[in-house]
Amino acid sequence: MKPSSLSILVLSALFSANALAEVDYKIDLSQPEHHLAQVTVTFPEAKAGDFIVNLPVWRTGKYQVLPLADGVRLFNAKDSDGNALNWKRTASGEWQVALSKPTKVSVTYQLYANELGQRVRHIDASHAYLDASGVFMYSPAFRDQSVAVQLTVPESWKSYSGMNTGSQAHSFVAPNYDVLIDSPIETGISTHRQFSANGKDYEVVFWGEGNYDTVQVVKDLTALSGAAKAIWDGYPFERYVYMVHATSGAGGATEHLNSTVIQLPRFSFRERKDYLRFIGTASHEFIHTWNVKAYRPDGLVPYDYQHENMTELLWIAEGSTSYFQGQLLLRAGVMTPKEFLEDLAKRVEKSELTPGREIQSVAEASAGEWSSTGGDYAINHSVNIYSEGYLASLALDFALLKDTKLAHSYRDVHRRLYNEHRVPNGYSVSDVQQILKDLSGKDYAPWWQAHVNSPLSLDFKNLLAQAGLVLSYGKDAKTEAFTGMTLSSEHDSLELSQVLRDGPAWKSGITAGDEIIAINDLRVTAKGFDKRIQDFKAGDTINLTLFSNDKIKQVAMTLGSKQSGKLELKGDAKASKEQKAFFKAWLGIDWPFDDKGELTAKK
Repeated sequence: MKPSSLSILVLSALFSANALAEVDYKIDLSQPEHHLAQVTVTFPEAKAGDFIVNLPVWRTGKYQVLPLADGVRLFNAKDSDGNALNWKRTASGEWQVALSKPTKVSVTYQLYANELGQRVRHIDASHAYLDASGVFMYSPAFRDQSVAVQLTVPESWKSYSGMNTGSQAHSFVAPNYDVLIDSPIETGISTHRQFSANGKDYEVVFWGEGNYDTVQVVKDLTALSGAAKAIWDGYPFERYVYMVHATSGAGGATEHLNSTVIQLPRFSFRERKDYLRFIGTASHEFIHTWNVKAYRPDGLVPYDYQHENMTELLWIAEGSTSYFQGQLLLRAGVMTPKEFLEDLAKRVEKSELTPGREIQSVAEASAGEWSSTGGDYAINHSVNIYSEGYLASLALDFALLKDTKLAHSYRDVHRRLYNEHRVPNGYSVSDVQQILKDLSGKDYAPWWQAHVNSPLSLDFKNLLAQAGLVLSYGKDAKTEAFTGMTLSSEHDSLELSQVLRDGPAWKSGITAGDEIIAINDLRVTAKGFDKRIQDFKAGDTINLTLFSNDKIKQVAMTLGSKQSGKLELKGDAKASKEQKAFFKAWLGIDWPFDDKGELTAKK
């Protein structure tokens, strides 16, 4: 049969792509039961001297140095004639191969991959998830050369990636290592769905059994995709791949160039609160396709895979992404106004209960993300670039809406960043401030100093009142006793995991790690601790018996006060036309409240 012209074009394109491949990767996954693979990388001819081969020390999306090279064993190097080459380890993620003459170089190594929750590499009998940062070595000399990847897998497996497919089954091609490292591969036994939205092609790959509804997921992802036009002009991809892992406990997500991986425990999709967590994460990672992948701070351009990539703007890269994720779902009709406002109120309440917000700015948190830790110290002396970055983005959005009389919003800032500062260029603080000045005619340097370079201090009630919203605790809320300390999440443990700075427990000299034994000389249990505290009222002094460094200690503590219930956001029954207009300019939906300030039934 004579081939059609289309077939010839397709074959020609595939042939050309492979013909241009300079770095050849092969990974053998034919016996995955013990989390092992064999990797071979063939580099083109290199000049005589020291030839450097690297495995990254971090992966994009996780701003933390990781021991990725620990998964490598049986490293070997050969020349183009198959002769062994001398090599030595020169850094945690670096091998130095000695070349006495120009030659092609082939390196092989065994890879151990059992780190599902890190979203770097995981191999078992049912699948393999391969992020190049923890799987495929590269040479700085050939980082910009095109690559080809060939997988050897069990017969029943299917392979997916954001990369273009090669001429053979289970093969992919990319123009360079930077695309390879930002295009993870999911191969194995999975469920696959395809859909289109706004002229772009999408795929969803589900690995692992779980209580997810594939029809609902595809429907909502389709709606989400269409909402992106509210912020950006155009898409930075033609095809996008969602990879969903239903796990035995691992959770998290990571953005990539035109794909993402989302992990949740396998039975954490059905309940509405669980599904909102999943679809909110999908929205977050989808937004990252623009914010971080298409444009990012100049400290992250180009990526340095062997060292920390420092910037004071991670609060925009991550916090602003968190800020927009609910808005896109709201515009798409996937999240209700009630759910959106509940999420916002929860974020405000969490911030108010985080003493670290008085200590650290979002700029400092961004620069310190590479060395940040969690736990008691973090909550008392630090802020999170995601949660605090969300609130800084909210404050900036409201300032811009106010200063431009609703003509411009924070969405316009990101539209400009996408249009004017796209990778391989980066953007700086001065670039963002210049955009703000262009939009508003106002110098935002003072605002920046007060809200970004200094700890963020917001009057949320007055801030949100601009959009006609009332922030308060529920009508049944009451004042109750407050200790300022939190028990460990471990079952039946009375050990303290957190003691809030300047709270009642802190002022009494109690620290994280202390273990409560008794209150007023009566034994207390972990299960009954909170109820026991509510036997007292704010201002009462109670005597605590505890273990501190294995010694019994007696402490008198005067209880503080807090509001019971949860913080709520409702509409102001007396909201003006200006406030309602502000609300719509902010969120892109009509005022959803009735004359009493309650959400209308259909909402």
